[in-house]
Amino acid sequence: MAALVKNLRETLSRVRGALMRRGRSAQDADDLVQEAWARLACYEREQVVERPEAFLMRTAINLSIDAHRAQMTRGDEVLAEEVVLVDFAPTAEAVLLAKERLARLSVGISRLSETTRTIFLSHRIDGLPYGEIARVHGLSVTTVHKHVAKATLQLTRWMEDW
Repeated sequence: MAALVKNLRETLSRVRGALMRRGRSAQDADDLVQEAWARLACYEREQVVERPEAFLMRTAINLSIDAHRAQMTRGDEVLAEEVVLVDFAPTAEAVLLAKERLARLSVGISRLSETTRTIFLSHRIDGLPYGEIARVHGLSVTTVHKHVAKATLQLTRWMEDW
């Protein structure tokens, strides 16, 4: 009896080692060996297994392959305790400050001259290139550039004073 138990332990250890060499963790290997052992026990109820070690090895490897395929299809399983939830939403204070900055910027834009404001918004908001803005307003590209620079400088000063 002791020799049989020793032989069984050696067999299970070899199967476990084979699974770990194939990239399974110790815990996963133990689970797969246990499942293979349970399948061997069920199979032996109906038929004689002439080579139980080969049966265990093949069953455990097949179970490992199936588990890998399932993991690739469904993704990794994660325990709820291991999940770290991070809220990337801005805080209420950050939202309030952003609204105040936007209101301040809006006032600063309204203080620009009509031409400078139109050119600045055409470039910064609408994304129009200087050449197109110059063509629409009948100005040179250099003049458009100066209006955008002037607006940027005035708005920067306006926001710094805030």
